[in-house]
Amino acid sequence: MLKSAVKRFGILTSGGDCPGLNAAIRGVAKAASGVFGMEIVGISNGYRGLIDGDARELSPDDFSGILTRGGTILGSSREKPFKEPDSDVKKDSEAGQDKPELIKENVSRLGLDALVVLGGNGTNTTAYLLAKEGLNVIGLPKTIDNDIWGTDVTFGFHSAVDIATESIDRLHSTAHSHNRVMVIELMGHKAGWLALYAGVAGGGDVILIPEIPYDAAAVARDIERRRSEGKQFSIVVVAEGAMSKDEAAMPKKERKRLRERMPYPSIGYRVAAEIQSATGMETRVTVLGYLQRGGTPSPYDRVLATSFGTAAAELLARGRFGRMVAMKDASVSSVPLSEVADRTKTIPFNHHMLDTARLVGTCFGDESL
Repeated sequence: MLKSAVKRFGILTSGGDCPGLNAAIRGVAKAASGVFGMEIVGISNGYRGLIDGDARELSPDDFSGILTRGGTILGSSREKPFKEPDSDVKKDSEAGQDKPELIKENVSRLGLDALVVLGGNGTNTTAYLLAKEGLNVIGLPKTIDNDIWGTDVTFGFHSAVDIATESIDRLHSTAHSHNRVMVIELMGHKAGWLALYAGVAGGGDVILIPEIPYDAAAVARDIERRRSEGKQFSIVVVAEGAMSKDEAAMPKKERKRLRERMPYPSIGYRVAAEIQSATGMETRVTVLGYLQRGGTPSPYDRVLATSFGTAAAELLARGRFGRMVAMKDASVSSVPLSEVADRTKTIPFNHHMLDTARLVGTCFGDESL
């Protein structure tokens, strides 16, 4: 076995689940144990398990046969050990202790030389803060939103695009049969990568994303134009974080209050009501919800997650801590966690997929070409 800077490390998954987590766990564990001879401790339920000391040593049987499984064998939570900007509490409610201190105590008690954390923006921001506390941490980027700074792609994204695209395909037939406008709401609170890619793949006529505030009148005009051309149905793909031009001009807190008072369960329903009111066309809504995050990872995500996992094992072996594994220009590399923390990768206005969508006639509610 090759010499390693790390003898024993802990691994956890934090935040929302997504396809590919188990494939990444498998990639880390098989390389770390089989090639570098490391011991692996699985931490249950994300950072909550690290606070509670809920962990057990993993054997090869634990990470065998999990490549194709959805979810995470370790469990997850949205626990945030560090104080939120609008909160004055960062202590464990039961123990009354400082959560980062509890984590450091448990890392020491478990005999861990390092931590590998799999998660999204919040998870990798916490990983950076733990690194600042003196812990050896390596991050892996997972999220169906594809919005983590520093990597071209995250595992989980392509599986979600596949699921969302198939759903759009299925809506096409009923939209055409009944001459309806079908609105499908996808995840993507701060960034519209999923709605953009699935919308293009599924032939969405209108795509509404957080990066491009929309004008409801412009959306209605585009649907009316299609009807005048003999197309009696339309597919509208809406990211959950899409906002109108009026909302985009508001301070964030005011916009949040407006959404809370909105007489619709989500933005997709509001968009549908706006379209039906302006056009008179029967409009229906499908909110895909957690279906986007569940199930078997696509082959692409299995390969990507495995590549990221083995890269994390190599970083452990070389003692290169405080970094997140990333895909840059079609090569697996890593970036400092300090560059990732508290940043979101949104769609730039010059992105080629926006140009592609516009050139095939997709409306983004802003009337620009």
